[in-house]
Amino acid sequence: MKHLRVRFFAILREEAGCGETEVETAATTAAALYDELRDRHSFTLSAERLRVAVNGNLCGWQEPLPDGAEVVFIPPFAGG
Repeated sequence: MKHLRVRFFAILREEAGCGETEVETAATTAAALYDELRDRHSFTLSAERLRVAVNGNLCGWQEPLPDGAEVVFIPPFAGG
């Protein structure tokens, strides 16, 4: 099991009911973690619509997750 800090923004924050959380997970990739969290929080966005960062670096969905990592899921947003 890994201990991870996860941060959410925009619609993900609203759907999760929080901006960040800490999780214990067996997920080994960002994709597996998002699947787990999508089930837990009933997220409406698919992974294809998001970007992911691990420890401050944008990365691919198959990025390995080291224990203690910070994972940020970034939904699309519009500015104005």
